[in-house]
Amino acid sequence: MMSLKGWIDLESATSLGNGTERLALIAFKNGIFDPQSALSSWRDSLHFCKWDGVICSRQHPQRVTALNLVGQHLAGSLSPHISNLSFLASIDLSSNNFQGQIPREIGRLYRLRFLNLSSNSFDGEIPKNLTLCKELKVLELNDNELDGKIPVELGSLRRLESLTLNRNNFIGSIPPSIGNLTSLTHLDLSINNLEGNIPDDLGRMVNLKVLVVRRNNLSGTIPSNFPKLQKLQSISLHDNKLSGKIPSSLGNITQLFGLYREMFYMEAFLEVSEIAAI
Repeated sequence: MMSLKGWIDLESATSLGNGTERLALIAFKNGIFDPQSALSSWRDSLHFCKWDGVICSRQHPQRVTALNLVGQHLAGSLSPHISNLSFLASIDLSSNNFQGQIPREIGRLYRLRFLNLSSNSFDGEIPKNLTLCKELKVLELNDNELDGKIPVELGSLRRLESLTLNRNNFIGSIPPSIGNLTSLTHLDLSINNLEGNIPDDLGRMVNLKVLVVRRNNLSGTIPSNFPKLQKLQSISLHDNKLSGKIPSSLGNITQLFGLYREMFYMEAFLEVSEIAAI
């Protein structure tokens, strides 16, 4: 039997909106330090849909669809209770001071399309459960302290258009499964500790416009099928251990810019005149 206090708390939460959504947001707030009172509007007397950084659905009243708290100097851990906001389509917590691991429970957010946790201090591995968010279009985890290997399972996120994992501590090789992301336009894996060859499979990402893998320990040659990336506009491969020649057929990609001789640490280059023509 529910106590009188419990009944009053439940009645209060219900009167101010969806109880589950509200409690999930309160759990999120309780897990962080807010030195600049960015969450001062998150008070009991105000409906949570009016809280700063919280956006609710028009079609589904009292359902949170977006959490936008960019650059608010928030610190602490990201509560796993965020997964109870089941209508979330967008989370942007970039440029804060969040620490700890990315909760695996985020994988329960099946409507999630945009996730930006960049420029924080998240550590540990990318949770494999994250790849259950099949609607993801943007995944930005750059500028953290993430480590381990890049999950092979990321290749199942077929709707992904932007993937930025740069400036972390990832090891191992680039998973060939990344080549399955044929909707991808922007891929940045730079400034990690990746090694091995650049997979030929990346040549299947026909919509790719930007490819950045500089400052790793990648070796081998540039895949010969890269010229098939006809939409490629910028490619940055420098500060690796690549060898061989830049495929001359890259010059057939008329939109390509940002490819310079000094970007490569190679044993052999195209002639200067050939590079100028690219």
